[in-house]
Amino acid sequence: MAIPRLLVVDDDTETRMMLTQYLRQNGFIALPCASEADIRAQIGAGRIDLILLDVMLGDENGVEICTRLRAGQDVPIILVSALSADHQRMAGYESGADDYIAKPFNPDLLLARVRAVLQRARRSSSLIYRRSVATFRFAGWTYDAKRDEVISPAGVQVALSRRETGLLKVFLANPHIPLTREEIAAALDVTGEGGSDEGSGRAIDVLVGRLRSKIEQTPKEPKLLRTERGTGYVLAVDVETGGD
Repeated sequence: MAIPRLLVVDDDTETRMMLTQYLRQNGFIALPCASEADIRAQIGAGRIDLILLDVMLGDENGVEICTRLRAGQDVPIILVSALSADHQRMAGYESGADDYIAKPFNPDLLLARVRAVLQRARRSSSLIYRRSVATFRFAGWTYDAKRDEVISPAGVQVALSRRETGLLKVFLANPHIPLTREEIAAALDVTGEGGSDEGSGRAIDVLVGRLRSKIEQTPKEPKLLRTERGTGYVLAVDVETGGD
């Protein structure tokens, strides 16, 4: 239930921020970048699930960047360019891009293409992941994904509701990553329609409070699920995964 983390790479500040905001409103963690150095810094800092890469980056070339990234990364890459001739598209695909979108584009079409590429990437790895990851361990706690059981550091099983378990899974999949209420709501689909209604933020606060009451020693002074001021919440401990 990891929330997809996307890089939006464009040297035009207005375009970069517009796309970043649009993707955030649609349930993604979108991080703005303006150069290859920014891309590599973000990759080095944590998991990246997809790169939306503009071809024309001032003095840099997105196709060449894609080629260099492919030498050591298998993260999905979508090239975005005003250059739409067949030979230009072919150059993009030959560099290792997963898709190529011509400007100008409909934002909804871009969103559909992003989701399609992410789904293809998930499909290729999901069976391996489901076989290999059976347990999650954090701060002495254990979550058994196959039995859907949560075990305390004292070895006692703690009963969680379906929503509380879903919330725990979101945090376990995104440790040390501050998540906004909107991102959490989108991952949980709190409202049944993407979690974007006015009350979903309050619903997340209530749900986090309930989960804290079951996994924190002192819920009013949380050490695991911390409030990130100005953002939302973060699971502030390491998570180890194990197999069968």
